[in-house]
Amino acid sequence: MRALAVPACLLLVAAPALSSQAVPAAPAAPAAPAAKPAALHWGPAPAVFPKGARMAVVTGDPGKAAPFTVELAMPDGYRILPHFHPTDETVKVKRGTLLIGMGDTFDASQTKPMKVGDTGSVPANAHHFAAVKGATIISVSAMGPFAMSYVNPADDPQRQAAKP
Repeated sequence: MRALAVPACLLLVAAPALSSQAVPAAPAAPAAPAAKPAALHWGPAPAVFPKGARMAVVTGDPGKAAPFTVELAMPDGYRILPHFHPTDETVKVKRGTLLIGMGDTFDASQTKPMKVGDTGSVPANAHHFAAVKGATIISVSAMGPFAMSYVNPADDPQRQAAKP
């Protein structure tokens, strides 16, 4: 037993000296550049939105019962009258300023500004409205299927388009 202990101790003492003489490893190859995200495919926003907005699906399918993210681009002065959704939604401002207010009546003086980088959430069935200052793009994440109901049904652009 003693015969094995001496060589083992010698290895423990010599190991640091031997490792300092080891050939250094070749430097790691630089990481491959990250793939660019696919370009978004923009089109008119669904008819439930007032005319003038454009929308692109980022992830998921807003028509299915699963998480999704869309981007909504709105021109300066665009307004969405009081409405609600059956699911929670998270909004992030990517460009411009989103003015958001809560309640059953559109009141611009009661809006709170959300600027680029700001994120907020609106609980399911909460009555809210929005306007934008400057051309604005927001990212909206929620659970599908997407649905939007206006507090005053007469405010729904789909109803207005159906009138002769």
